[in-house]
Parts: sequence; C-alpha cells; structure tokens
Amino acid sequence: MARRPIALLTAAVLFLEAPGIVALNAVMARFVRAQSMSLDGLDPELLYTGTWALGIGSGALLLLCALVPLIAAIRDRRPGRAGRALLVGCAVVHGLLGAVAVGLLGWLAFGYLMLVVALIVLTLVAYGETAAPKPGAPRGEGPEPAPEAPAVTA
Repeated sequence: MARRPIALLTAAVLFLEAPGIVALNAVMARFVRAQSMSLDGLDPELLYTGTWALGIGSGALLLLCALVPLIAAIRDRRPGRAGRALLVGCAVVHGLLGAVAVGLLGWLAFGYLMLVVALIVLTLVAYGETAAPKPGAPRGEGPEPAPEAPAVTA
C-alpha cells in the first residue's frame, strides 16, 4: 500500500501551507495598519497585533498538523488519538475555508483546499484500524468466552 508516500505528501503540503498563512496574515496586518482600520472603535494597533497573532498561531498549528503525518510515515504506524483528532480538526477547518473560499476567491482556491482535505482524509484512512483477526485464527491472551446458557423449554 502507498500509505507512506501519501502521508509524506500530506506533511509536505501542510508544511508549505504554514508560511503561506503567516504571509497572508502579514499582508492583511499591513493593510490594517496602513489604512488605520478600526472595528467599532477598537484601536487599530490592537487589530494589527491580533492579525499577526492569528497568523502566527495558525502557522504554528499547521506545522503541528504537518508533524502528525510525517511521524506516521516515518514510524509507519497510525497516529495516536490526539494526532488523529488534530488531523480531523485540520480537515474540518480546511473544508469550512473551502466553502467560504469558493464564493470569495473562486474555484481554484476551493480546489486547493479540497485537495488538502482529501490528502488529510486519505492519510487517516490509509492508517486506519489495524486488520481484524481472521476467523478461526488462535486468539491472544484474554478471558475465556462465557459458556452458552442451556435452552429453556416450557
């Protein structure tokens, strides 16, 4: 199965997306500062700082999300519960951004975001549950099954 290349590609896309998000927020922060934009009387400097903080926080989270498939590919094991939850959250955010982007930015941005969602979901599916034991195969250590109750006749 090609799960290692899929996980590595997912990690690479997320690693490349992180500085892009920070750069996009940097551009928005410059616009806020240059035009002295305010939101209902808030200090423009506060909006500028908040935009930078959002960009850096989003970039850091994307880097953290990129580490999960990278470690999964290196170990060739599925991510832990926290890693899977992080990837699911990342996929949901990309899906919501794609729904907004199709109206604001166009189909190309939507296509990119859906490609990222597909890579994340494919990584999660490729490293899904381990195979179930074959019927008739010897069981591992564990309790014996309870004996069947005798049939009651009236």
